[in-house]
Amino acid sequence: MSSELKKILDQISRDKGIDRSLLIEALEEAVLSAARKKFGQRRDMEARFNEDLGEVELYQFRTVVEEVMDDQTEISLEEAKSLDSDVEMDDDLGSKLDNVADLGRIAAQSAKQVIIQKMKDAERDVIFDLYKDRKGEVLNGIVQRFERGNIIVNLGRTDAILPVSEQIPRRSYRQGDRIRAYLLDVRTTSKEPQLLLSRTCNDFLSKLFAMEVPEIAEGIVKIMGVSREPGSRAKIAVTSRESDVDPVGACVGMKGSRVQNVVQELQGEKIDIVPWSPDPARFVSNALAPAQISLAVVDEEKKTLLVVAPDDQLSLAIGRQGQNVRLASQLLGWRIDVKSEQKYAKMSEEGYQTLLDLPNMNDFLAEILYDSGVTSAQELAAASIDELATLKGFDIESAALLIEAAKTAGNDLKSNGELPNIRKTRITAVAKSGNNTRASKKSAASDEFDAAFTDGKKN
Repeated sequence: MSSELKKILDQISRDKGIDRSLLIEALEEAVLSAARKKFGQRRDMEARFNEDLGEVELYQFRTVVEEVMDDQTEISLEEAKSLDSDVEMDDDLGSKLDNVADLGRIAAQSAKQVIIQKMKDAERDVIFDLYKDRKGEVLNGIVQRFERGNIIVNLGRTDAILPVSEQIPRRSYRQGDRIRAYLLDVRTTSKEPQLLLSRTCNDFLSKLFAMEVPEIAEGIVKIMGVSREPGSRAKIAVTSRESDVDPVGACVGMKGSRVQNVVQELQGEKIDIVPWSPDPARFVSNALAPAQISLAVVDEEKKTLLVVAPDDQLSLAIGRQGQNVRLASQLLGWRIDVKSEQKYAKMSEEGYQTLLDLPNMNDFLAEILYDSGVTSAQELAAASIDELATLKGFDIESAALLIEAAKTAGNDLKSNGELPNIRKTRITAVAKSGNNTRASKKSAASDEFDAAFTDGKKN
C-alpha cells in the first residue's frame, strides 16, 4: 500500500508537471480536512506524510492537565506519562491516531475534493508559468470540442479557448481539425480557461508573415501597419531597411508563394501588400491601390486627407461598401475623404465655396442648389423661396433661412469692398505644404488639377 501511494504521487507529478511536494501538501491537507469532519473541529490535529512508510500519519495534540474537563483538547497527567515519561504539566502532547484509514464516506469525499482542487490550483500555476512568456506567439493545436460557439483547442499540455468574437466569420471547424491561432492573453482566474486565442487580431496576420518571410524575421523588412476585416480583406504596410530589398516583393515571394501561404491559412482572405511611406499623400496613394488617384490634399493638423480620383476610378478607390477606403484609413490612422475629379472641380469653384460657407449649409444641400442652377451665394440671395422649397431636401422654412443667410453674407462682402478668392487661398496653402501627389497613371483632368496646385488658381 505504501509503495502504491508513492507510485501514484510520482506518476501525477510526472504527467501533470506538478511539484511532488505540492501533491504531498495537498494530500496532508485532505486527510486533515477529513479527520476534522469525523473527529470534530475543536481538536488540534496535524497530518504528516511518512516517506519511509508511504502513508499519511495523523497526530492529535492535547494539553496535559490534572483534571480532564474536555477530552478533545486535554489529557490527564497519568495518561500522558504512559505515552511519554518526560512529560510535565501544561505541556502539549502529540499522539498518533491509528484509525486514519477509517474516516468515513463523507470525510473521504471531502478529502477527494480537497486533493482535486489542490491539483487544479497547482496545474494552473504550472500552465501559467509555462505560457506567460509565450504571449504573442502563434500556437498549433487540435479542435477538442465546442462550447456555445467557442472552440476549445487542445495544445497538448492544456486546453485553450478561441471565443466566437476571435474567430474568422463563415469558417467552420470539426472536432480533430488542426488549427493555428495567436495567443492573445494568459489569465490566472480559476473560473475561465487560462489561455485566450485569436485568429482575427492584426498581430496574427503580422506573425504569419514573419513566419513565411525570412526578411521580416531577420528585421530587414519591417511591418509598419496592419488593417483587417477578418475573412474578407486586409492591408499590410511594409518597408525595407536595405535599398536593394523590395519589401513588397519579399512578402509576395516567388510566384506569390509566400503571400498565398498566408491567404490559405486565413481561408482566402484577400491581402493587399502596400509600400509604406513617411509622406501621407504618397502612402495613401499606395494604400488605395489598385485604384489610381489624381491628387491628395493633406491636413496634418487634423490628420485628414482629401483624395481626388478620376471619375472612372472613384468606385474602385472607395471599394465595395466603402471597404477599400476604410481599410486604408485604418492603416494610416487618418480620416480619408474620397472625391471624384468632377466633384472636386465643383468644390473648387468660387461660387460653390460661397454656398458652403453659409450658416446651416452642408455638402448635400450645396450640391442640390448648384445642380439646380444656383451656383453662388449671390444667386441664392436673389432666388425665390417658393422655387427653392420645391427642391429635394428643402422646405419653405429652410429655404427662407438660407436665402436670408445669403443676403446677410452678400451685404457683409459689399461693406468690405471685395470678394475673397476662397479657392486661391486653399490651393496656395496646399501648394506651400508640398503634400500633393500623383498616381502612376493619370487622366488629362489630373494634369489640369496639378496645374491648379502650381498656379494657385483655376485654369
